[in-house]
Amino acid sequence: MSDRRIDLSHVIEHGMVTYRGIPAPYVCDFMSREASRAHYAPGTTFHIGRIDMAANTGTYLDSPFHRFEDGEDVSQLALSRLAGLDAVVVRVTGSGVRAIDAPAFAACDVSGKAVLVHTGWARHWRTEQYFEGHPYLSAAAAIWLRDRGASLVGIDSLNIDDTADGQRPVHTTLLRAGIPIVEHLRGLEQLPAAGFTFTAVPPPVKGMGTFPVRAYATIN
Repeated sequence: MSDRRIDLSHVIEHGMVTYRGIPAPYVCDFMSREASRAHYAPGTTFHIGRIDMAANTGTYLDSPFHRFEDGEDVSQLALSRLAGLDAVVVRVTGSGVRAIDAPAFAACDVSGKAVLVHTGWARHWRTEQYFEGHPYLSAAAAIWLRDRGASLVGIDSLNIDDTADGQRPVHTTLLRAGIPIVEHLRGLEQLPAAGFTFTAVPPPVKGMGTFPVRAYATIN
């Protein structure tokens, strides 16, 4: 039986807002098909698009450089740290608790795995609710995941940290340890608790601490 792949990324669209205060992407033509007619043989057309976009748009990956000046940027992360990772899902939907603490992960073997936190918050994507009262990890949960060897941590929420906390302890703990973060995931309800791999690879843009990814799971 062939592998099944499940897309876990939001579509990037002109004018959409991922995070309040960060400008929406501007998607347009650099060369339209109509304009291309002047450059090619009759009946041959091409489209070349253009996008003006902040790096924190859609479903994106945070590298250590996002938080630390001396950290690796997205171009320096080895593919082995981003592609085909053994993964687990931790489900906290319906708990009514915003701060997801270390005990939520206690039943999982996270060593060497991508840990995807399914809060269900993605259902609010492209609504005002998405920006208010989102679930996040506690500082203690980040330390627990770091100390037990998680290789990557993702969440289907606005931010892995409490946005009211300017110290951003989860980003600080995980990224200092070289553990990439993926935010704004979707579709985690389609995944089993374990037995799949996770991939979230950005293009290798030098000097970028974050960048959008096409995140997906592969289920054998």
